[in-house]
Amino acid sequence: MDLFDHFKNYIDYLRIERQVALNTIEAYERDIERYLFFLQNRGGASPHTIKQPDIETFLELLHDLHLSSTSISRNLSAVRSFHRFLLGEGVADSDPTANINVPKPWMKLPEVLDQIDVEKLILQPDITTDKGLRDRAILEFMYATGVRVSELVNLKVPDIIWDDEFVRILGKGNKIRYVPVGKSALKWVRNYEQTSRRALAALGKSGDRVFLNRFGKKLSRQSIWKLLKEYALLAGIQKFISPHSLRHSFATHLLEGGADLRAVQEMLGHADIITTQIYTHLDRAMLKEVIKSFHPLESGKLWTLKK
Repeated sequence: MDLFDHFKNYIDYLRIERQVALNTIEAYERDIERYLFFLQNRGGASPHTIKQPDIETFLELLHDLHLSSTSISRNLSAVRSFHRFLLGEGVADSDPTANINVPKPWMKLPEVLDQIDVEKLILQPDITTDKGLRDRAILEFMYATGVRVSELVNLKVPDIIWDDEFVRILGKGNKIRYVPVGKSALKWVRNYEQTSRRALAALGKSGDRVFLNRFGKKLSRQSIWKLLKEYALLAGIQKFISPHSLRHSFATHLLEGGADLRAVQEMLGHADIITTQIYTHLDRAMLKEVIKSFHPLESGKLWTLKK
């Protein structure tokens, strides 16, 4: 079997055994296929002959193609996963990616909104209109739960456990988690669900989704981006804002308030707590800023005091 045959087996493994999300599989297919064509153009290779310099050369090529650091990091992740599969299947006797690291762009401090900006954003929709009522419910729900935009648009009515104030989220890799929802968010979702959504759902195209467009169909991820940018502009927020901004803000504000890191990991649906720990770094950055601003030695106030 050549590498392309092993590649096919790997994709089947992701799809059938691991039940990885379709979007992730498609991304891995593109990235690993590019890697295999790279090896082919270098004269071909087998699982036993690929070495660390081959991987390093491939990453240099991606850099020369002006791929972003995010894309390069994702490519390495895909290639590493493929080689670990080969090693686990006994096809290879070593992993050439084992000692390779590139800076992880997602470990940078994410852009977050402070609590004042979140409040401004949430208050922007005109709740006297059907669209405004829906959008208020969306913003409240996103900030209250920290859901990903893909999880939001796929949320179904039975997923909301009203009496217990929880929501069932179908996350990455079809993993289910339960996240508490505050009374404020539930109130707005209930108001929307009992009024404008009911009329839209009557069109029979909702698929039981909670948040619908004006045709009674599931909202797209792009429409969530659009409404966030619209309301950020109205609120006078200068920061770059995306659906992830509310997710970042949800996690950061919880940790700033003293929430347990493991609890935040569970609510965000992170498989690895290292991913969640970025928010503790953010919290430390905030503490450093407090020291700079208010400690007499750092702010310079100490030397201005009269003797």
